Amino acid sequence: MFNLQPQDTLTEKEIECGMKLSIREGLATETMTVLTSGAFLTALSLLLGATNLQIGFIAALPAFSNISQLITIWLVKRFNNRRGISVLFSVMGRIPILVIGIIALFFPHDISIEFIILFLFFNFFFASMAGLTWNAWMKDLIPEKVMGTYFSRRSGYLQTLNVCLSLITALAIDYVKDNFPAFELDAYGIMFVAGGIIGLAGVLMLSRIPEPKSFLGNENVFRLFILPLKDNNFLRLLIFNSFWVFSLSIATPFFTVFLMNHMKYSISYIITLTIISQLCSIATIRSWGVFADRYSNKTILSICAPIYIICIGAWSFVGIYTEFASNFALLVGIYAFMGAATAGINLSLTNIGLKLAPRKEAIAYLSVKNSVTAVFSFMGPLIGGFLADYFANRHLNIRIEWTSPSLDKVFRILSLHQWNFLFIIGAVLALLSLEFLVRVKEVGEVEKNLVVKIMRSSIRNNLKDYFVVGNMLNWHNHLMAVIRKKKTEPIQDGASKPT
Repeated sequence: MFNLQPQDTLTEKEIECGMKLSIREGLATETMTVLTSGAFLTALSLLLGATNLQIGFIAALPAFSNISQLITIWLVKRFNNRRGISVLFSVMGRIPILVIGIIALFFPHDISIEFIILFLFFNFFFASMAGLTWNAWMKDLIPEKVMGTYFSRRSGYLQTLNVCLSLITALAIDYVKDNFPAFELDAYGIMFVAGGIIGLAGVLMLSRIPEPKSFLGNENVFRLFILPLKDNNFLRLLIFNSFWVFSLSIATPFFTVFLMNHMKYSISYIITLTIISQLCSIATIRSWGVFADRYSNKTILSICAPIYIICIGAWSFVGIYTEFASNFALLVGIYAFMGAATAGINLSLTNIGLKLAPRKEAIAYLSVKNSVTAVFSFMGPLIGGFLADYFANRHLNIRIEWTSPSLDKVFRILSLHQWNFLFIIGAVLALLSLEFLVRVKEVGEVEKNLVVKIMRSSIRNNLKDYFVVGNMLNWHNHLMAVIRKKKTEPIQDGASKPT
């Protein structure tokens, strides 16, 4: 048996060991997440006949379950043992995953979308309680000076695993669907069973991570809940985060549904696009972490958020081409920029929340942040599902086309229909939410334009050091220096200098 009690002090070796174990536990949890969520969960839901509203409800469940974190505050104050609470509720949250897999495998006639929703609710409910204590626990375990770098490195490992496992699983699912369609539900059942077992193995690693003892004040739970709301700067962050997640959750849960139902893409193509997004995220997340530590998380948000908003708006142009290659090329670009932007946004939102939360009240601050944003995250997918059905029933279809007389061809510039209206609404609301970001203050904040210039310089230097383009830049600079030198040198034989 492992001792789950917190320790008064941790040695440097124990901290380093805990950081390594956290990465291993994250890999196990990521494996479970890949096999039981995302595009695969959406595909399973559609296989069971889920409606748009039900898809939206499933997407809203993780956010809605964050309300359970109010219970977590009371438990932490009562027992002051974040590791024990996190381990207990992680186990309780991963058992429903196993149950879904077992029912799908051995009792396929008894499974339904309502059954999936019920057990996913328990999964997300308990996982949310475990997640809050994990965040506060990691805040005290990871040294603040390396927090951004560490979590960016950890995220890079998880995303690499996500890429490899997602592609292999997608190819396997499509193979079963094309050659053994009667066993498609069995394949999803195997995925959920495997995910549940690996997830429970991750809990074993979680139990071995040391926890530094936390010190909470004597305030009651309700006063702790009100405390973050009296912190004006944290309240500004809360308003921005709530409006932001609401805007995104109107559109983003339905990207996969749009590709599967409207574009008729197979799961392999969808996962390929997701992998492209993950690769771009992996390629950029460490840089975002370094820049966040060096400058500020708010600055990174002000750079990445507009990029992500443009990507959401760009979904309105998907499907206007008749050629598969043109649409897929557009999707590749959208997913690539979305991946890079998401890496910076998620990292910065997590870090700025941890940074603005006082150490003693961190659990309360994080709980309030997650609980309040949960309400808006829950509303977004439900409204998105309602709007998708609303526009579908009315068959709204607006086209903007341009005819080229010289080429004798019609170019469709924009086509607005059921899904595109949804994406445009999400993009406009996300753009409005940036007004609230401006009001958030962060220590060490640096002007966005200055950071952009520094990032460009950094990228240029990396090109010089590592790529052929860099050598070309060096040659160009050297050549220009020689030319300038020649122009300023005195001309021999008594001739005067050039003017």
